[in-house]
Amino acid sequence: MTSVLKTIAAALLAATAFCAHANAETVLRLDESPVGELDPAKASDYADSILMYNVYDTLVIPKQGQPGYDPFLATSFETTDGKNYTFKLRTDVKFQSGNPLTADDVVFSFERMKALGQGLSYLFENVEKAEAVDPATVKFTLKEVYAPFISALTRLPIVDKALVVQNLGEGDGEMKDWGQVYLSTHAAGSGAYRIVSHNPQEETVMAKNPDFFLKVPAAAPDTVRLRYGLEAATVRTLIAQGEHEISSQWLPPEVLKSLAADGAQLLTEKGTTEFYIKLNTAKPPFDDVECRLAVSYAFDYESGVRMVAVTDQVSQGSPATGALPVGMLGALSGEPMKRDVEKAKEHLAKCKYKPEEMKIDLTWIGEVPLEERFALLMQANFSEIGLKAEVKKLPWALFTEQVAKPENTPAISQIFVNTMSGDPDSLLYTMYHSSAAGTWMSPEHLKDAEVDALLEKGRTTLDEAERAKVYEEANKRLIAIAPSIFAQDQTAVFAASSKVSVPALSDPSKAFALAGFGFTFRLMEMKQ
Repeated sequence: MTSVLKTIAAALLAATAFCAHANAETVLRLDESPVGELDPAKASDYADSILMYNVYDTLVIPKQGQPGYDPFLATSFETTDGKNYTFKLRTDVKFQSGNPLTADDVVFSFERMKALGQGLSYLFENVEKAEAVDPATVKFTLKEVYAPFISALTRLPIVDKALVVQNLGEGDGEMKDWGQVYLSTHAAGSGAYRIVSHNPQEETVMAKNPDFFLKVPAAAPDTVRLRYGLEAATVRTLIAQGEHEISSQWLPPEVLKSLAADGAQLLTEKGTTEFYIKLNTAKPPFDDVECRLAVSYAFDYESGVRMVAVTDQVSQGSPATGALPVGMLGALSGEPMKRDVEKAKEHLAKCKYKPEEMKIDLTWIGEVPLEERFALLMQANFSEIGLKAEVKKLPWALFTEQVAKPENTPAISQIFVNTMSGDPDSLLYTMYHSSAAGTWMSPEHLKDAEVDALLEKGRTTLDEAERAKVYEEANKRLIAIAPSIFAQDQTAVFAASSKVSVPALSDPSKAFALAGFGFTFRLMEMKQ
C-alpha cells in the first residue's frame, strides 16, 4: 500500500510540475534604437511603430502575404468618388480602460493628430475632416482625390477619447495639451498588449490585454520587454546566454554571422526600406546634375552589397533598381544599379566645377556604425575619379538640425528610409517633392518640376495599374537627375533565439508590406 501511495504521490508531483511549466509566464525580450515614443500623434520611428502596432489598433491593417489592406477596427469601408470614405466600425471593441470604441474616438484621434502636427500627421494633410455619422459609422472627407488614403490609415492609431479628456494637461483651448503629458507615459489604446511601464530611453514593458477583441493566442508572449539602445556586444552576450530573444536590425553583419553560427535563427524583413546616399542639390558641387551623376556611377554598388552579407543565403542588402525597393508598386524590374567608372569620368568632365575646387563632406550617422564603412567605400570610389572627400561622423540629433537649411546640410549624407504606410507615396513624396525639402528624409533639397508633377499625379490616380506607371516614370526621372545614390534595398536582419517563432519574419507568404508590422506580438509564438 505504501509503495502504491508513493507512486501516486510521485505522479501527482510530476503532473503539478508539468502544469506549472506549461503555465509559466513567457517573456519576449527584444531591442531597438531609442527613443520609444508612446504618443500616437508623435510616433514615427521603427521602435515607435512596434509600440503602436501592439498597444493601439487602426481602422485597417496590411494584408498578410499580399498587397492591399483589410478592415480591422472597421468591418467595411467604401468610397464612390475617391474623396469621401465611409467606414463601418466593429461594435465589440473595448479600450483597455473598458470604454467602448465608437466613431467619436476615431474622429478625436484624427483631430488630435492634425492639431499637434507632429509624427506622421503629414500623411493626413489632404483630409479635410472626419465626422461621426452614428456611433458605428465614421466618414472622412478629403480635399481632393488622394489615392494613398487607405494605406495612411495604418498609421492612425485610435485613442480612447474619454480617457484622454480625463487626463488633459495644461494648455490653451478646450483640449489644453490634448493629453500629451499623459500619453507620453500612458496608453489609451485597444491593442493586444497594454503598457506596464515605459521609459523612452531604456525600456518599455508590455503585457497581454485579456480583453482584446480578437483574443490573444495562448502561445503569444505573456510579457514583452522592449529595450532601447543596447550595444551590439551586449546583445550578442545576452542572446548567447539565453537572456534575449530578438536583436534589433542594426547589428553588424559579422555579429549576426557569429550568432547564426552559434544557433541563432535569422529573421528578415524586406521590400519596405531602401538605403539612400543623399546629395545636397542646393549647393556646390551637387547643384550640378553632371557632378551628381559622376558620383552615382562611381559608387561600387556590388561591393556595398557584399559588405553587408551575413551568410551565403542572408544579407542586409540587395541590389537596388532605382528609388523604390524591388517589389513595391512602381519599382523598376530591370537591371540593378551598377558602377561604371568611365561614365563617371565622362559626367565629371561635364561638371561646371573642377575636382580640385570641390569641397565634399561625406557624413555618416554616429548611431549607425555600419554607415562608416559605406563612407569609407565612397571615399575610395570617388578618389579613383579624382574627387577628394572628407569623412565625418555626425550624431543623429545634429544631422536632423543641420538639414533644415540647405547651406548647413552636408554635401553627402546616408539614410535608411522605409515606407511609413506601405505605399510608394509615403516614400517618394516625403523625400523628393519640393515641399518636403529640409526634413531628415529630404536633405537633397530637390526642386524639380517634373518630379513634383509625377508625384502629385500619383496621389490623384486611383487605378492601381495607372499608378504603377506613374511611379515608374517618377523612378526613371529620379535616376536621370540623381538627387541620391540608390545604394541598395535594405533587408532588415534580426538574430533570434530558438525560443520564439515569428512567421511574419520567416515565411514570405505571411510577411507584411509595412515596416515593423512583423513585430505584431500576438502573431508570435513562444516555446517553453
